[in-house]
Amino acid sequence: MDQLNGLVDAGNTVIMVEHDMQVANSSDWIIDIGPGAGDEGGLIVVQGPPAKVAKSKTSRTAPFLFLDQKSLLGSNSTCTESDGRA
Repeated sequence: MDQLNGLVDAGNTVIMVEHDMQVANSSDWIIDIGPGAGDEGGLIVVQGPPAKVAKSKTSRTAPFLFLDQKSLLGSNSTCTESDGRA
């Protein structure tokens, strides 16, 4: 994570495909693509900061993002539920 954070701190944009929730939780922005895998996926389900994505009712990732959401829900960041069109 230190190497990735170093890239971001240097002004770079880092885009990752990641299923580790600790990495997702420390991200600035999540784009949740699904709703399922393979032929059942490929649509943007929700995107936004992790704390807001965690509140999504359509995301299969949301329930796994934070164990304790209460401290994070005060964020004023936006979350965009999507119809799947990029």
